[in-house]
Amino acid sequence: MFLGYQEAKNNDKQPEAIIVLGGSTKHLEREKFTAKFASQHPNLPILISGGSPPTFTRRVFAKAGINSRRLHLDYEAVDTVTNFTTLVDDLQARNIKSVYLITSDYHMRRARVIGEIVLGSRGIGFKPISVPSENPPEPIQKSVRDGARALLWVATGYTGADKKKHGQ
Repeated sequence: MFLGYQEAKNNDKQPEAIIVLGGSTKHLEREKFTAKFASQHPNLPILISGGSPPTFTRRVFAKAGINSRRLHLDYEAVDTVTNFTTLVDDLQARNIKSVYLITSDYHMRRARVIGEIVLGSRGIGFKPISVPSENPPEPIQKSVRDGARALLWVATGYTGADKKKHGQ
């Protein structure tokens, strides 16, 4: 019932920004998809958390005619949970109450679980937009694990991220 309520509540708000979760392959699927999507939503800022190197990301958006001032690249995140926790304060400071959330279709279940917890803890709703792929959905265990980590962050401010594991 709670998720149904959240879904209905989120559908009432017009998104005020676009969030893209990094993690594309060398083909930059998420960035290319988002550039096309952003051209249909010309007044929304685009926040990209992690992902491809800045030079490649900026090139994709420039080719699509997206003004570079709309792009906000953030490379603080080391995983999906920190994609959200590193952006949520900025969204709240901008008084953003709803966002489009873009990630690959196989990754969306986990992103939705974490988004409901982290963004929801600050009263921020989202509309999921999936980038099509040929990959099977991630195992549900990843959603459960990262959902627990998101709850840990809400309660303590700690994500449980292993920065050394992710090269930081």
